Amino acid sequence: MTKQATAVWPLSGFGDEVDPDPAIQASVLLALGATHIEVRSAWGTNVAEFSADQAAELKDILDGKGLKVSAIASPIGKVDAALPVEHELERLRKVISVARALDSRYIRIFSFYRAEGRRPEDVRGEVMVRMAALAALAEESGVVLLHENEKDIYGDTPQRVLDIMETVGSPALRVAWDNANFVQVGVKPYTEGYAMLRPYLEYLQVKDAIAGTGEVVPAGEGDGELDDTIKALAADGYSGFASLEPHLASAHELGGFSGPVAFGAAARAFAGLAARHGVELA
Repeated sequence: MTKQATAVWPLSGFGDEVDPDPAIQASVLLALGATHIEVRSAWGTNVAEFSADQAAELKDILDGKGLKVSAIASPIGKVDAALPVEHELERLRKVISVARALDSRYIRIFSFYRAEGRRPEDVRGEVMVRMAALAALAEESGVVLLHENEKDIYGDTPQRVLDIMETVGSPALRVAWDNANFVQVGVKPYTEGYAMLRPYLEYLQVKDAIAGTGEVVPAGEGDGELDDTIKALAADGYSGFASLEPHLASAHELGGFSGPVAFGAAARAFAGLAARHGVELA
């Protein structure tokens, strides 16, 4: 039995998990009840490589469909921490221009890889310098960076994500929470990370995973404690985006793919969990 709605979360999703064609991306998301789209790539081109013309064309397509952009899913910070600070600042400037063209204030980022043999503590100083520089540029530009807890970056555990948030201390740097990614690094997301990171949690990326294998599965079918997470967010008054990132067919360094059918299955699984806890997806 589902509860009467006590919270309303705007539903979004990674369009390029549906199809490379943004018109198809938009049509499928709309059919699943989404009002927004998260833009990582279109026509096979990543947002960090968009031209001004491509951004304008995508805006026209989405406007024509009546779909808004929840966030720009950039690859910023998915590079080695040893690269010069300016390397990612320059890429972020370009992504900010895309965000402005698409009327989005949120940009997803990451907290850097490290060379083989280096431990997280070995790169902490380099990471903090770079994250602070990115946050300063974001603050100056009027956008908000959402740090995703991707496996193998510095901020892949709740403790290190908290370290970043507290050390940088910027209102332009917040948490994009991903249950599946936590599972893939041996963390029980809700049990071990929710209370710690809730003050910074501003965006929910929806996927689940099985602890033993790391396999990504629809929401509620893995060990990501999605049920507890959704229940707690609803009780806490969370009203931010819920963005579907199913990764059900394939995953790679810059993203993943599901296809329309698997994406639809993922959307329905999440909708069932949300309804159980009185969350309306709009």
